[in-house]
Amino acid sequence: MENKKLKVAELFAGVGGFRLGLEKHNNYDIVWSNQWEPSTKVQHASMVYENQFGNENHSNEDLNDVVTRNIEEIPDHDLLVGGFPCQDYSVATTLHNSKGLKGKKGVLWWSIHKILEYKKNKPKYLFLENVDRLLKSPASQRGRDFAVMLKSLNDLGYAIEWRVINAGEYGMPQRRRRTFIIGYHKSTDVYKRISKSKKIDWLQEKGTIANAFPLDKINKLEEFEIKGSLEEITTDFNKEGKLSPFQNTGLLFKGKIYTTKTSPNYNGKRIVLGDLLQNGEVTDDFFIKNNKLKTPKSILEKDGSEKIIATEKEMWEYLKGSKSILRISKDGFKYNYSEGGMIYPDALDNASRTIITGEGGKSPSRFKHVIVSDRGLRRLTPVELERLNMFPDDHTKLEGVTDTKRAFFMGNALVVGVIEKIGKALYNQINE
Repeated sequence: MENKKLKVAELFAGVGGFRLGLEKHNNYDIVWSNQWEPSTKVQHASMVYENQFGNENHSNEDLNDVVTRNIEEIPDHDLLVGGFPCQDYSVATTLHNSKGLKGKKGVLWWSIHKILEYKKNKPKYLFLENVDRLLKSPASQRGRDFAVMLKSLNDLGYAIEWRVINAGEYGMPQRRRRTFIIGYHKSTDVYKRISKSKKIDWLQEKGTIANAFPLDKINKLEEFEIKGSLEEITTDFNKEGKLSPFQNTGLLFKGKIYTTKTSPNYNGKRIVLGDLLQNGEVTDDFFIKNNKLKTPKSILEKDGSEKIIATEKEMWEYLKGSKSILRISKDGFKYNYSEGGMIYPDALDNASRTIITGEGGKSPSRFKHVIVSDRGLRRLTPVELERLNMFPDDHTKLEGVTDTKRAFFMGNALVVGVIEKIGKALYNQINE
């Protein structure tokens, strides 16, 4: 008998990375999707999503409004997926300033929680994604946010496995590290299999993520319980600890945590940045020129001497290079600011660095990718950024959507190949 497709609700859909990965195998049917960006009047990401997948069963409305008004507007589904907003955790801000669940966007976690708590027919499976920093946020209580999430899911009857995966370590073209979370409701056969399994065996080979992304041998697990109410965890979790108790791999089952630090086991083909370049198709806009800056930049060196940066190329070299700068605070205090250099231009024989949301635009930046080509140094194109996330070429190309906005989308996106592999393993796990 042929297995049925799993019905999927896709939250925080962006430009459709989850959908692309899941639909590779024809085992999933997206019955509802939601994308809403509260900070913009024009909903460009939703426009791109609708252009690629149509607007049937797609919601371009604040998810909080949907779940508050009538949660049953969301169709019944087997699997709930989404990369819930991560601005409060991500590398865009320092960990010290990370607001986590208390941040403005962090509250959207509770929209997911409401669906799981109040929907009459609850989804049996979860597939969520966030930044790796989630496991150690916030700085004042390392791991508190993840503990709150796990506790809330445990109270709703879910077992959870998680793994921080660096896509580049499994042959994919970008070294993007993200936390992937899989949940199984207690009514499922998978939950029952976890109950009967040794937890180390589940994380090593029997679990969904282990099947998708093999590991070196696990020797032991750290074990502890998450105790107290959500309010008590929020105020008291790991107050004295300097390190998060959550390692890059773990399992939550009936309130108990099993976690360990793991290493990838992969010896297959590797896609590198140089494999994905457009070369002759690139317009002049992406090349770094030696034009004079409108306003030269004055830098105070460590020894107090002045350095003048006069051209765009010099600015790129300065931002990418190592430096030790004399800085003076508003109250007159002098101090040295130092940082190491970056590989410049970016290496073509390795997977790329992580794409950031500020990747687009001509202005010099320490974090934008720069490569050397036959025609000189240049930035990456929107198509190349799409390829690094394993999206189809021109997936985000749409009238009214700028190249800078397309780059922003890819900085917010995930590596589709990771979703594809976990999606296949999850379907097999469910139908075992």
